[in-house]
Parts: sequence; structure tokens; C-alpha cells
Amino acid sequence: MPQQPPARLARAAALAGGLTLLLTAATACGGGADGAAKRDEPTPTTVTAAAAAGVVAPAKVEVIAGLTGCTAAIRIEAAELRQGVCHAEGADYLITTFPEERHKETWLDAAAIYGGRYLVGFRWVVSAEPETLTRFQPELGGEIRQLGAGAGPSAAPGAS
Repeated sequence: MPQQPPARLARAAALAGGLTLLLTAATACGGGADGAAKRDEPTPTTVTAAAAAGVVAPAKVEVIAGLTGCTAAIRIEAAELRQGVCHAEGADYLITTFPEERHKETWLDAAAIYGGRYLVGFRWVVSAEPETLTRFQPELGGEIRQLGAGAGPSAAPGAS
């Protein structure tokens, strides 16, 4: 019986591809308002028993996938993000990691138009059904964010 990713997974993959192009264009257009990159904070290269500490990050797609009991198939490998898809325990989900926190925030801003819930940590996002996010949170840490709620213009008439 072949598995097909749900429509949400397909939308998230399309969003990630579009965001890769967006981030590439944004990165190419300038080096930031202050012109100086923050290099004060060291970047950890390994992730240990994160569940005990309640924190995972920055992590690789493969590390997060391993903590959720899956081996991720990498779908996007770009300078701004890496994304893998997992099929485990009846759940399809995406794991996206970012080299910088600002890339993650840009991705989340763009994802807000689709709405939904995401498990968000330091430089990573897991896109899945709400029940799956709740199941993964004790292992991965992070917070479950509702995107798109209350965003955008209101349909109600406003005072001018």
C-alpha cells in the first residue's frame, strides 16, 4: 500500500522551496542594516540527551529525526535551510533546520499565510499534525506555535 503525503505536507514542501528562493534573494540583496554579523555565540556541533535538558538546538535534521524515531529523507539542501521528510508511526512530518535564527523567523513569517501549528525550537521547525507535535514536544523541547491566527486584515469594518 503506497503512502502519499497529505496535502499539508505537500504545501509545506512547496513553501520551503519558495522560501529557499526568497531567502536566497534576500541574502543576496544585502548584509543587514548594521553591516556586522554576530559571531559572539559559539555554534554547538553536537546534540546530546536533549530531552533531559528540555532543549535541542541547533540540530541537524538527522538528529531531530532520530529523536522522533525516524530516518529522514532530505528533500531540500540549501544555504538557508535543510529539510527532511519522515514517515513514522502513521505520521508524515517535515523537519526543517536553519543555519541562523533569522532564517527560521523569515520561514515562519512566510508560513503564517498557511496557518497551522508547528513545533518550533532554536533554529528548527517540525511541521506535522497537532497530535504528532504534542507527542514530539517532550523529546524535542521547543514550543508549539499557532501561525496565522489573527494575522492579516480583519474582515470586520473598522473606524477610519
